[in-house]
Amino acid sequence: MSQQRNTPSLPEPGSGPGPGSGPSGRRPGRRHSGGSGRDRSAGPGRSRLAGIRRRFLSGVRSRLFAALVSLLVVGGCAAAVVALTGGGPRSRTPDEGIGSGTSTSTSAGASGSTSASASATTGAPGSAESADGSGARSPADPARTLRFGVSYGDALTWMPEAKLTQAMADAKELGVQWLRVDLSWRNIQPDSPTQYLWERFDRVVAAARADGLEVLPTIAYTPEWAGDPSCAATSQACPPADNAKFAEFARLAAQRYAPLGVHTWEIWNEPNIRGFWRTGTGPDPARYTALLTATSQAIRSVDQDAYLVMGGFAAVDTVPSRKSVAPAEFLGRLARDGALKEVDAIGYHPYTYPLLPSTTTAEGTAFQRIDSPKNSLVATLRRYGAPDMPVWLTETGAPTWAKGKAASAQEDQGTTHVTERLQAEIAADTVTAAAAEPSVQAVFWYSYQDGAAEGQDDRQSLFYGLTRYDGTHKPSFTAYKKAIAAYEKQRQ
Repeated sequence: MSQQRNTPSLPEPGSGPGPGSGPSGRRPGRRHSGGSGRDRSAGPGRSRLAGIRRRFLSGVRSRLFAALVSLLVVGGCAAAVVALTGGGPRSRTPDEGIGSGTSTSTSAGASGSTSASASATTGAPGSAESADGSGARSPADPARTLRFGVSYGDALTWMPEAKLTQAMADAKELGVQWLRVDLSWRNIQPDSPTQYLWERFDRVVAAARADGLEVLPTIAYTPEWAGDPSCAATSQACPPADNAKFAEFARLAAQRYAPLGVHTWEIWNEPNIRGFWRTGTGPDPARYTALLTATSQAIRSVDQDAYLVMGGFAAVDTVPSRKSVAPAEFLGRLARDGALKEVDAIGYHPYTYPLLPSTTTAEGTAFQRIDSPKNSLVATLRRYGAPDMPVWLTETGAPTWAKGKAASAQEDQGTTHVTERLQAEIAADTVTAAAAEPSVQAVFWYSYQDGAAEGQDDRQSLFYGLTRYDGTHKPSFTAYKKAIAAYEKQRQ
């Protein structure tokens, strides 16, 4: 058990104890409401008109894009960075307060990486498949602001003070505005419903706030005492036996951190795969909808400015024997159960390595499944009356170490990881691909730092970092940094 640290002055969470009470240890705007009948910035009819307008302006914007594109040299290899973004402005802006002083800015979940295929072709930077279902690539609307972040798992909560300070400095150097951090129920209440160990997460929120960074907590991970009895007792990826207990934990967290500027929350992680929903039957859309509904209502009861992101879907195919459900299929079943009215955005994890995210294939990559004409997240949202609900890419990345062969180019077959040089190309292209998707509102690179030194551990999940285990920057750190800077520069 690590030594207890002094924590900042924080509000008491009402019915729950505050800092130091237990053993030491470990925006505003309209809410999206698919199918609820509430007003939207654009309904299906307006969406079709917007598609016509985008195609009409395609030639003009393509020429403008060509004038704005900058080239980065990453490890000796040129990487194009997009200069246009997509989608129109939205009434709900979860990070309006960045820099105002009033808001704050582990499991890998690296599932469903898409292998390269001979049919792969690189998509043109600055273009995206049209939202009107025509299949044509269309440029994006520069009025949209794309948010950038890093996904840390629970790493920040366990860092000693000096490393946490360095992590904040690296985030500032990267130019990201957001930190996605696990808010693990299992860590806060590990042994009983009366125990509250907030101190470690308090430190993260305080550090982020001091540097003007936003925090996206991912609320997940069940303590043994609260888990579904059909799960293995030791699995933190077990859903709760009682949704009300999970929702109460979320309510206390929102009540505690909303006064410090934390208003954006992701509810669970990758609920469409058994790896993060470890009941005997695997992923259960109806049960996740019930959990989402209870948690959404609990958070909004104490924070009217809450912005809620549906737990990021793993980019997998539907395979009953593996108990995995494809994102669009899972989302469709959630939508039929009324889940869309409970959230403001959809979470998604489009790992594509060794392919670049902007690459397209006949089979469809994880990135293509965001907004392709059929069987995509956007097509599903449109079908259920929520065409303008944004997509948050709360994880994406590529590992640089594992057992097996490393890919040095996206055409390489039979690989388990990528070289540091290819990881850098993927990092830069992630900005390109995300900016080219009008529905994408935020992108988070997973992860910040490797969990071991190369050669000391072969687990792929430990090596997605922008930095090595010793803290030195990989080429991907510079690539992501330059790509973000180029995006921000063209918006000025």
